[in-house]
Amino acid sequence: MSINRVVAIAVFVALALASVPFQSTSADTFRPVVRGKRGVVAGGQPLSVEAGLRIMRQGGNAVDAGVATILAASVIEFSHFSFGGEVPILIKLKGRDVVVVEGMGQAPMKATREFFVNRARSGNSDNAATAPDSARAQRASLDMPSMAGAKSGLIPSTGPLSATVPAVLDACVTALDQFGTKTLAEVIQPAIELADGFPIDELRVQYIKTRQPIFSQWAEAKKLFLPGGQVPKEGDIFVQADLARTLREIVQAERRGARGRDSRHAGLVAARDYFYKGPVAKRIGDYMQTHGGLIAAEDFARFQAKVGQPVETDYHGYQVYKAGFWTQGPAFVETLNLLEGYDLKAMGHNSAAYIHTLTESLKLALADRDRYYGDPNFVKIPTRELLSKNYAAMRRDLIDQQHASLAQVPGDPQNMKPILASATQTVGRTSTVPALERANDTTCVNVVDKDGNLFSATPSGAWLPAVVAGDTGVLMGQRLQSSMTDPNSPNVVAPGKRPRITLTPTLVLKNGEPFMVLSTPGGDNQDQALLQVFLNIIEFGMNPQEAVEAPRFDTQHYVSSFDDHEFLPGSLNVESRISPAVIEELKKKNHKVKVQGDWGTLSSPTVILYDGANGVSSAGADPRRGRYAVAW
Repeated sequence: MSINRVVAIAVFVALALASVPFQSTSADTFRPVVRGKRGVVAGGQPLSVEAGLRIMRQGGNAVDAGVATILAASVIEFSHFSFGGEVPILIKLKGRDVVVVEGMGQAPMKATREFFVNRARSGNSDNAATAPDSARAQRASLDMPSMAGAKSGLIPSTGPLSATVPAVLDACVTALDQFGTKTLAEVIQPAIELADGFPIDELRVQYIKTRQPIFSQWAEAKKLFLPGGQVPKEGDIFVQADLARTLREIVQAERRGARGRDSRHAGLVAARDYFYKGPVAKRIGDYMQTHGGLIAAEDFARFQAKVGQPVETDYHGYQVYKAGFWTQGPAFVETLNLLEGYDLKAMGHNSAAYIHTLTESLKLALADRDRYYGDPNFVKIPTRELLSKNYAAMRRDLIDQQHASLAQVPGDPQNMKPILASATQTVGRTSTVPALERANDTTCVNVVDKDGNLFSATPSGAWLPAVVAGDTGVLMGQRLQSSMTDPNSPNVVAPGKRPRITLTPTLVLKNGEPFMVLSTPGGDNQDQALLQVFLNIIEFGMNPQEAVEAPRFDTQHYVSSFDDHEFLPGSLNVESRISPAVIEELKKKNHKVKVQGDWGTLSSPTVILYDGANGVSSAGADPRRGRYAVAW
């Protein structure tokens, strides 16, 4: 039997085990821990992670495999993420520092606060200053999902006006160029094959069926997702011919750029420029400008996914790294700093005291998020003070172990005071945006290779329903909705400014050596789920599969990053597998508890641990929303 056939069988078995309920002999989990010595890839769909493993088998490192997984996911996981979205990435290569690839596109230059405020005042979605005459007649139907936003002065949740500059390709090219070993042509090949056609699964069919009233307004989206005017059936071959052509054009540009010079770098730059400064940007810009959007080709040309520095903290000998204040990631650091002062293990896993302490700590960190976090290129943020241990110690005293806080209480890090005077929020407000318009989703990608190189990414945006940008086949994102129109917010919308995003990959070292990567979908709840998975491993000694399957909880005591930015003070979602006695005790502490199903929380992480002593990587994949891990 050939080596390739043996490997193929091993991959098939790993995928099969990862996708069905399985009773482990050593732990009470639905799925087994997935282990390998040559590398592990974890993500949101079997064919996505197969793409990454394929590249690893071809000699690629964790970055090459991670990029291949992202690109494959951008085709096959269109319900959660696609090529017009965004992807922050954390990377740790052997002998090098942890870095962040800042894969978040900025707002169009026409996206001013005044535009959205005037749009609300006019009582409709038309805007004479930015929309050509030919587009105005189409606006009523094209912007139907955003009418609730128009009435309240908010940025639409979906549609042409909610798009930022697509960041996926630039982030992937940047990661490959500076930290990978493969060409774009090599790592994008699985994505091209998937765009040529893949058997569509039940999840994607369900998304198409339920989102049809929204995307069917846009002719290109209707054509793509309703072939022959019908919702596809499970197992049908779903084809994205326009996107496949665009991806092939990008590969051809890479080959032309490297021709005669044998230069991987030159080819990658040429591929990037073809998309951001060439024909694709022009076609997308022209389409968006004539269909009610703000993005123009010039916005693409201004964008670049820079390599930046992460934020970090030390938690009992573990160095935890997150993306910067243009994400919500630093709130994870703030929360760990608060929790460092408690004996969490002594409280007991998922006891009332434990859940209460984590919840109240998260409330304080998220209040700071809402008060201070935004694009550092536009906002001065007291970064050092927010992340300091002294600030956490001072804020920790605000936690009342007997009563849940019903106020949003940011601190005053600049003056080193626990509470910012006159900045608390107590009035709750639920969203008025219709459920179908509130659709948002994400996936996750984590990779560890044989050398212990670490890769963690949270791809998101351009999910269904989405505007398809003409004959490019590129689904446009909806991330501009995360910006605010409040002029006092650090996250207020502005031309060229990045919205503060919820996407929050995570990378952990132990005493300076590679240890763990983890990420998850789940919007504002991402860091809450990742915090619990992290503590399940570090404080309670769970293996990675136990850690992701354990019962979870989440609070909605924050200003939502989506839609009309609801605030639900005191809310606490608890999975029903948590003890009824614990739930009753939480209610007595004044938490507004809502009991979910057994597996009812939104987030769905994957996590990979690396053992430097024997080179074995061990992965857990959450069954809540169908995560997958494969090993080699």
